[in-house]
Amino acid sequence: QLQLVESGGGLVQPGGSPRLSCAASGFTLEPYAIGWFRQAPGMEREPVQCINRNGYKITYLDSATKGRFATSRENAQNTAYLAMNRLNMGDTAIYYCAIRDYACSARVSDYDSWGQGTQVSVSS
Repeated sequence: QLQLVESGGGLVQPGGSPRLSCAASGFTLEPYAIGWFRQAPGMEREPVQCINRNGYKITYLDSATKGRFATSRENAQNTAYLAMNRLNMGDTAIYYCAIRDYACSARVSDYDSWGQGTQVSVSS
């Protein structure tokens, strides 16, 4: 069974620095671009960052994240990561990883497979 599973979310205090994981099972992540998206309550899903198969990274929410987020991938572990720093309440959302062939895209509809998401709630 082909599956993407996110983990690492939860309740985080303002200023916290969680790292989200996106683990693939049943297939290898290596050929794919891996996108990170988030969806806040009542809002549309929006792209956060993406890393393509060659390790090239794109940040889509630069104005909101201001260099606080960084994606990476470990193909040997079949896992991608989103390291988040100095979280604030505006970062509260469900965070998703998704894959598509080779190149990154900001469009939700361009991605072929999605994880179930992991909730990140920033609150004191």
